[in-house]
Amino acid sequence: MDLNLLPLLLAVAEERNFRAAADRLGVTRSAVSQGVRRLEDGLGIQLVMRTTRSVRLTEAGARLVDSLRGPMAAVQGALEAREEAPRGRLRLAVTSIAHDFLSGPLLARFAEAYPQVTLDVTVTDDEFDIVAHGYDAGVRLGEVIEQDMIAVLVSGPQREVAAASPAYLARRGAPAHPRDLLDHRCIGWRPAPDTAPWRWEFVEEGRPFDVMVNPQITTNDLTLMLRLALADGGITFAPWDCLSAHVRSGALVPLLEEYLPPFPGFSLYFPQRQNMAPKLRALIDHIRAARA
Repeated sequence: MDLNLLPLLLAVAEERNFRAAADRLGVTRSAVSQGVRRLEDGLGIQLVMRTTRSVRLTEAGARLVDSLRGPMAAVQGALEAREEAPRGRLRLAVTSIAHDFLSGPLLARFAEAYPQVTLDVTVTDDEFDIVAHGYDAGVRLGEVIEQDMIAVLVSGPQREVAAASPAYLARRGAPAHPRDLLDHRCIGWRPAPDTAPWRWEFVEEGRPFDVMVNPQITTNDLTLMLRLALADGGITFAPWDCLSAHVRSGALVPLLEEYLPPFPGFSLYFPQRQNMAPKLRALIDHIRAARA
């Protein structure tokens, strides 16, 4: 079997389009299509379903791709580690609440410093194995990172904030205790459509507890939560970094602060690698220099 055909399949699986896969690999569309067909013929099984509008993996194709992602990423990392200058595509999976990391300046300055590195940032709150899905690194809260990963801090301590607009509080009053939130209109967050709204977590006299606020409005978009709170839509709950500018301006009022102590912040995390790719090492050094 021609092992050079395997990157073609991975590109098709990730791009879900022969043309996009060809552009990414710098070859023609027909080369990608014919290469995948040769791979299927060699294995004697269909790997890709093709229609005039879409491309998707068969069940066998999905199993093969899942088994290839980790080893292919390791091979790519070993090859890139031999290069003197950082180059290539750097794939990151970043939680949507890592506000400072996603705010722009950190990544913009990195792109300027390393023009031969192409940043591919996926903003997602799904929990998955970044290695199996072909990512070089991820950014999440330190407390939820797997123990077998290496973590580098990208932020200071974080704190959740419950907040509402002055106009809303003038109409409804401010809750004195987290349990009072059950009598308020709340704007909640959920990571995906088929999951329950996030429970709001608090600490009282050193003991953690949570409140299922039964939000009237629920979304997976922090920006929408913020806009609704600014529009007098109710009380929302989000990391301080996401709300701080509006709290400082007086557009939002923080609530229940005595029940919301700080906790460890966000970290860039990645698997232990003996030969780390220069592109990932460059990002780590860039983050450390920015925090110095």
